[in-house]
Amino acid sequence: MSTPATAFIEESRRYLAAEYLPKIRHCLDTIDDADVWWRPNAECNSIGNLVLHLAGNIRQWMISGVGGAPDVRERQAEFDARHGVTRHALIELLEHTLREVDQVLARVTAEQLGEQRRIQGQDVTVLEAIYHVVEHFGMHMGQIIYITKLRTGKDLAFYEVEAGIARPRW
Repeated sequence: MSTPATAFIEESRRYLAAEYLPKIRHCLDTIDDADVWWRPNAECNSIGNLVLHLAGNIRQWMISGVGGAPDVRERQAEFDARHGVTRHALIELLEHTLREVDQVLARVTAEQLGEQRRIQGQDVTVLEAIYHVVEHFGMHMGQIIYITKLRTGKDLAFYEVEAGIARPRW
C-alpha cells in the first residue's frame, strides 16, 4: 500500500521521466541546432542554455545534494554557452542525468524525506530538494516549449483530444 511519502517520491519520478523529458525531447527533435542556441536578446536564455542548466541543477540538487555524489557544477558555464553542443548531445546529457536522478530517487525512503541537506548554501529537507527539482524542471520545460513554438510557429501536439479527453501522444 502506498503512503503519502512513497506516492510523493513515485509521482516526482514520473513527472521527471514520463512527463517532462518526453516534452523536451520532442522540442529538441522539432528544431534544428541553430534554433537550440537562438535567443531573442542577450538577457534571455536559449534552449541550449536551459537544457544545460536543467542538467546542472538536477545533478547538484539530487545526485550530489540528496545522493551524496561530489558537487562538480559550474553553474555560470550553463548560461555562458552560446553554441557547440548539438541538440542530440543535449538530449543525451539530459537523459543520462535523469537516469542518475531516478536512481537516487529510487533509494529515497519515507524516513529520509525529513533529513536535512545543505544544497546551494541552503538548508533544506530531502522533501524540499525533490520538490524544488520537480518544480524548477517544470518551469524551464515550459520555457523550452514556448521557445520551440516561437521558432517553429507550430502546435507541438503533445496531446490527442478525443471527446474532450486529452491523452498524451508519447
